Amino acid sequence: MAQFAVIGLGRFGSTASRELMKMGHAVLGIDNDPRIIDKYADDLTQAVIADVTEYNALAELALDNYDVVLVAIGSDFQASLLCVVHLKSLGIEKIWVKATSSAEHLILTKIGVTRIVHPEEEMGIRIAQALSYPMVDDYISLGNGEFIVEISIGAHLDNRRIRDIIGDHKHLHALLVKRKMEIHAHPADDFALRHNDTLIVAGPLAALRAIAPKLR
Repeated sequence: MAQFAVIGLGRFGSTASRELMKMGHAVLGIDNDPRIIDKYADDLTQAVIADVTEYNALAELALDNYDVVLVAIGSDFQASLLCVVHLKSLGIEKIWVKATSSAEHLILTKIGVTRIVHPEEEMGIRIAQALSYPMVDDYISLGNGEFIVEISIGAHLDNRRIRDIIGDHKHLHALLVKRKMEIHAHPADDFALRHNDTLIVAGPLAALRAIAPKLR
């Protein structure tokens, strides 16, 4: 179990916080609005009211004990930026920050944070992927153009072998097949898939795109 601190419990911050809780992690939620803290107090490990633009207020929270601090302040970028500067002054190493524009991204890059998150942009990419490849339930980017994708096996692919889908793409790897409550790890090329199976495949984006027509 990891420990996360989320600063700013608007729509993005509260959603991230509750999802982390569902995954079994400990979450400290921080906001300057008492009503928001009251709203999410029972959902999080701990929820506190604090003005994160004040150095001393942040120092009292002992955020260096957390694995990652996510700054999810909404429309007030000045407050977000001041918060990040204070966090860095406190020696916090892993800082993720929400950004809403290219200008904000540039500034955050210059001051050096661990990761800059663009919620709307990243969700837009996911929606576009879902529209383009409806058979892909989810995907994870591994960087450098490599992805792990979760593919739902439709009725038209019932009893087809994994090799019939992956073909001779040597850079594609079938990681596992989920069939109801069963998990088949590292399935062989001749593994017969069934309708409603979930196939997890890893590989470069170009190769994954190449097999997409077979999945439709």
